[in-house]
Amino acid sequence: MDLLRIGVLGTARISATALLGPAASVPGVTVAAVAARDQSRAAAYAEQHGIPVAYGGYDALLADPDIDAVYNPLPNSLHGPWTLEAIAAGKHVLCEKPFASNAEEADLVADAAAASGLVVMEAMHYRYHPLIRRLRELAGELGPVRHIQCRTSFVIGNEDDIRYDYGLGGGALMDGGCYAIDCLRLLGPGEPEVTAALADPYLRVPGRGPDRAGAAADRAMAVRLAFPGGATAWFESAFTLDGEFRADVHVSGQHGHVWVRDFIRAHWGHLVAVRDGSVLADERGSGDTTYTEQLRAFAAAIAGAGDVPTSAAHAVTTMRLIDDAYRAAGLLPRGT
Repeated sequence: MDLLRIGVLGTARISATALLGPAASVPGVTVAAVAARDQSRAAAYAEQHGIPVAYGGYDALLADPDIDAVYNPLPNSLHGPWTLEAIAAGKHVLCEKPFASNAEEADLVADAAAASGLVVMEAMHYRYHPLIRRLRELAGELGPVRHIQCRTSFVIGNEDDIRYDYGLGGGALMDGGCYAIDCLRLLGPGEPEVTAALADPYLRVPGRGPDRAGAAADRAMAVRLAFPGGATAWFESAFTLDGEFRADVHVSGQHGHVWVRDFIRAHWGHLVAVRDGSVLADERGSGDTTYTEQLRAFAAAIAGAGDVPTSAAHAVTTMRLIDDAYRAAGLLPRGT
């Protein structure tokens, strides 16, 4: 394949940062089409971003034989269904996180991906940046991991934002917490299990509970986890109406600790490692953005020249931990 032609499902704002900008600097990749439920919106978006083809429906884009892969940044509740549709249409998929509404749905997508032989990647873009590879390397140099803690805080000033909507797969755990869980899995000694969780449910009508017990989005979630062998972990993810974006991770090992401020946007991140009381590393992110590194890895995997650490199969475990955290906190997993 000389040119990887990607189609975009929907006109989400994240597409400009996560795909359109990176595509301009990754050789052999082009954004060839965009689809929206409304033709006029798709056409306006295509004109604004220089995309040659606009479709008034997602099915029409998937039916286009000139499209090799799709980027799926639709609302969380539509990640699983439209990734399944894309796989059925023979398209490779870069799907925004979280990968699905729940573990059962993620399992269906993973099975379809495995049967298809297509590249299906969850967009955990931070993993593809050199600073995160350095974080993992240094964590391994500090002896056995004893504890990991992580905090994410996303500013969402509009309380009508879809990320507060349970029915659309919303919640702080789904939005920022999925990054935290994936990062704990990256750095920890084996796969963790949820041991406790506490949620702050978001109720659109103050004083009135959700229509169904437990069917509320979470504006904050704190979760404790345990790894095989005794290591522990904790993370907190929240939505705030103002303030600053935050994404920090701290790893304590037998001989020291390493932390990264802004691990999600690792190209702007700051890493510090201390071993036996002495600074081992003090480094800052640089180079291409996490999204550019991700797109490069996606294209390489399709060309058969790279691995996919954030595969569909990998995403199933993250979704299982998200489901477990919701249940531990007394809330329903999304899509149930």
